[in-house]
This record gives sequence, C-alpha cells and structure tokens, in this order.
Amino acid sequence: MAEVASNQADHHQYESKNMSCKEKKSEAVNSHSRWGNIEGGETEESTENTRKTELLKKGFMEYGCPHYRRRCRIRAPCCNKIFDCRHCHNEAMNSISVDHKLRHDIPRHQVKQVICSLCGTEQQVQQVCINCGVCMAGYFCETCKLFDDDTSKKQYHCDGCGICRIGGRENFFHCFKCGCCYSIILKNSHPCVEGAMHQDCPVCCEYLFESRNDVTVMPCGHTIHINCLKDMREHYQYACPICSKSVSDMSKVWEKYDMGIAAIPMPEAYSNKTVWILCNDCGKTSNVKYHVVAQKCPNCKSYNTRQTRR
Repeated sequence: MAEVASNQADHHQYESKNMSCKEKKSEAVNSHSRWGNIEGGETEESTENTRKTELLKKGFMEYGCPHYRRRCRIRAPCCNKIFDCRHCHNEAMNSISVDHKLRHDIPRHQVKQVICSLCGTEQQVQQVCINCGVCMAGYFCETCKLFDDDTSKKQYHCDGCGICRIGGRENFFHCFKCGCCYSIILKNSHPCVEGAMHQDCPVCCEYLFESRNDVTVMPCGHTIHINCLKDMREHYQYACPICSKSVSDMSKVWEKYDMGIAAIPMPEAYSNKTVWILCNDCGKTSNVKYHVVAQKCPNCKSYNTRQTRR
C-alpha cells in the first residue's frame, strides 16, 4: 500500500509539473501574441511616421523667390500686401515707380501672418502648415520670421545682432563693440570700431548690417563689401575711403617709390624746400623735404601722406 501510495504521489507530482509547463508554454504563446501585436503597432506607427515625413518634405526647394527657397509667403504688416519675402517687399516698395512718400522697408520682426504656398492657407507665423501639414521651411526662426529651405547656408540666429546670419555659428563670433558678427579668424586681430557695421558701405552705400553680400574689415577697423574692396584695388585705390589708411601691405609699393624718387632729383631751386605732412597711416605730423612725386613719412616709411602746410 505504501508503494501504491508512493506511485500515486509521484504521478500527481508529474501531472502537477506537466501542467506547470503547459501553463508556461501558454503564457509564452500569449506573450508572443502580445509582442506580435506591439510589433504590428510599431509597423503601423512607422508607416504613419513615414507618411508624415514625406508630407513635411513635400514641395521642398520647389517654391520661393530669387532670395529664398521656401514654401510660404508673408503678409507685410506695414502695407497689408503679400510678398514672397521681405527682400521682395523692399525691392517692390522702394522702386522708382513708387511715390517717394510711400516707399518703405518691412519691419521684419512684426510679420504675423504667412500663407502656405501649397494649400494657400493664411495663418499665424509657424513652421508647419495648420491645414496641409507641410513644413514651410527647413530653417525657421520665430524671432526673425525667417523661412528658408536651403539649409546649406548654415543659418543661425545671433542674439547680439538680433537677426539671423549665415555661415555657421561655429565659424563666427559677435563683437559687442563693433555690434556685429565677424569671422572667428578676426577674433583676436581686428581693430574694434564702435558701430563699425551700423553704417553704409563707403563704396556702394548699401547698409552693411543687413547686407546679404560678404563684408570684410579693413586694417583700420572700418568695414566694406568684399566685392567693393576688390573693385577699389582693380582701380588702383589702396586707401580706406573713410580714413585714408592703407588697406593692405604697401611696403613693396613704397620701395618702388624710393627708386622712382631717387631717379628723379629735384631742381636746385627746390632742393632745400621742406613741407609739413600728415601721415594717413600712422597719424604723425612731420617736416620733410619736398618732392614732386610724393613725401615719405620718416616715422613709418609710408608714402600715404598729405601736405598740411606750405
């Protein structure tokens, strides 16, 4: 009887263990079924995300104007007219055909309404259209109300300037005395001139602070368009139009002046004549011998001088 009881007990234990394995298998199957549903959900979610991504990219680089590639237009708060961008507005409203009393620039930071180029929905300034869901620009600045699909420009917003710049934040620094962003190369070498960028280009008279053309700093600290500086050099103008200091290293030129003056002696009547000069480069005043070609500064050896007294 003891053996039978023992066998029955062993049989019950086996059934108990076997049922436990079946339950675990069933749980695993149920668990697998649950994971299968989750994976299916992820696939659906992934498909939905793909659809949204494609929608956001719809019309990318296909809309815009000569100034910006973007998928929206702006309503100017000043005249309530619709333009592709602020530059389009400024060009149109400052043209010669417009009465000079009505000419004006758009206050860029006051733009409040934009129109989606794909669906035509007018809405408050935002990056994604509230109607069709398209992304109206790859780069968007809420402060400047700037939209631009061409992100290769490496746009960034400078708090010091208060506007967006291009070229990559890592390549520029903001000089608070000059009041503008300069290339990082000039960080420890440029001479600071207060408000240097808040003035017109001395050649073309375009306002430099908001100019879309490249600007450079001359050795004297004054600023100018790079292309305007090149034009000056092509016309043999090597002095700053504002302060008259040399805009580049002129030592080789001064050596040629030395040779030219040595080859052209002054007549005996003028051999002892002296004049007072002011050097445009170093700012020193000197009394030097007169020569019809040029007068050399004894302090810095520059010929960039002018007579002050006879």
